[in-house]
Amino acid sequence: MNPRLDLLHPYPFEKLRLLHHGVQVPAGMKPINLGIGEPQHATPSVITQALTENLHLLGKYPPTGGSPELRQAVSAWIARRYGIPAPDPDREVLPVAGTREALFAFAQAVLEPSDPGVVLMPNPFYQIYEGAALMAGAEPFYVPTPSESGFLPDWPSVPESTWSSVKLAYICSPGNPAGAVFGLEDWEVVFDLSDRYGFVIAADECYSEIYNGEPPVGALEAASRLGRSNERIVSFNSLSKRSSAPGLRSGFVAGDPAIIARFLTYRTYHGAAPSSLTQVASVAGWTEETHVLENREKYRAKFEAARDILPNAPIPAGGFFLWLPVEDDEEFSVKALSQAGLTILPGRYLARETNGSNPGKGYVRIALVAELDVCIEALNRLREIS
Repeated sequence: MNPRLDLLHPYPFEKLRLLHHGVQVPAGMKPINLGIGEPQHATPSVITQALTENLHLLGKYPPTGGSPELRQAVSAWIARRYGIPAPDPDREVLPVAGTREALFAFAQAVLEPSDPGVVLMPNPFYQIYEGAALMAGAEPFYVPTPSESGFLPDWPSVPESTWSSVKLAYICSPGNPAGAVFGLEDWEVVFDLSDRYGFVIAADECYSEIYNGEPPVGALEAASRLGRSNERIVSFNSLSKRSSAPGLRSGFVAGDPAIIARFLTYRTYHGAAPSSLTQVASVAGWTEETHVLENREKYRAKFEAARDILPNAPIPAGGFFLWLPVEDDEEFSVKALSQAGLTILPGRYLARETNGSNPGKGYVRIALVAELDVCIEALNRLREIS
């Protein structure tokens, strides 16, 4: 077996299961799970109808590079959403089986086996970044995202000696878990660093359509507005959050055509192309916007409720998580289950200790993914935890 498998850390939900072992929900109280970021809104009919009308495609092998119709739909969506020239659908867009598998596979394709170097990631972070780096033989470097910087990466904290070895940087905007959003100037800083040190930028933008203010600036949008090419920039997005379709496993990567071409070569052997049925349904998902507007308003209503019920809770700029400060995140998570029947995730499980400190300690991540009435019930219970 690959010895690098031994480097992988237990997944946060495995740690949570062990923490909650033997803890009982109060008698007669219905449990509510706010621990996992799985959208609970109904998948829109535009997608489900496309699925049911094309079941015959289950008898077809999917094209690894995606159907021309899907690549065109994604290209047109990027142009509409970000107000930039449409990427070349044949050279700059590649459908993938959701961002999770693509983010992992990307490191395996981008990093050189003989010199994988360092992979930057925010701390706290989405654990796929770390696993991808470790399995590629690279050294993860955890960039702190302190509250003082608005939970954005503290780039000056990265030593000069580290920058020279960086080969890949994972950027998440809106962020998971704190929901911080990169502005144009934040992207410019990352682009300048990439130009100086030559690393590739993997922009994880799966929460791009869930926001509470202005639409988040995307990596490709920022590059266009700054008069920069997409060299060394690849954006990742999916229908999971945007369209409440996490089980569809459909997303895309778009950006630097040279990287996309090589990634396609990798994926031809990797064999993770979305099914032909999924690809047809995805065309509908990326083309229709009404369901996205309705979805966003549902999340906004939940954050409005959170603002009323928990006045001290910080409301994020994007995403669907509350990143709530508490005295002890593990203890609070146990109390949430034992007193209120709520499953929430200790922040320390989403971060790594660096320089003697775990930046996730003292926070809990609360996923407001259920319907509004369930979230209101959960928030009211949360307020009563002693």
